[in-house]
Amino acid sequence: MAQKITGGLGRDILLETAREILYFPAWWYTVGLKKAAGFFWQRIRNMEIRLGVKIWITNLFTPMFGQRDIAGKLISFFIRFFQIIGRGIAIVLWSLLMAGLFFIWIILPIVAVLAIVLNLAAL
Repeated sequence: MAQKITGGLGRDILLETAREILYFPAWWYTVGLKKAAGFFWQRIRNMEIRLGVKIWITNLFTPMFGQRDIAGKLISFFIRFFQIIGRGIAIVLWSLLMAGLFFIWIILPIVAVLAIVLNLAAL
C-alpha cells in the first residue's frame, strides 16, 4: 500500500516538473513579458516622479522666492530651464537603461539555450 502511494506521488512530481519545464518558455514570453514590461515601466515612472520633471515644467515661468523684478524672473527661468534639460537627459538615459534591461529579459532564455546547445556540441 505504501509503495503505491509513494510511486504515484513520485510520478506526479515528475509529471508536474516536466509540465513546468515545458510551460516555462510560454510563460516567459507571455505573462512574464507583460510583468517585466510593467516592472520596467514602473521604474521609469518612479524616476520621473523622483526627479520631478513635470513640476519643473509646470513652474518654468513662476519666479523663485517671489521675486517679481525682471532679473529674478530671468534667473528663475534659466535656472529651471537648465534643470529641466538636465533632468530630461537623466530620464532619457534611465529609460534607455530600462529598455536595455528589458531587451536582455527577452533574449536571456534564447542565449541560455544556445549556450547549452553549444556546450553540449563541444563534448
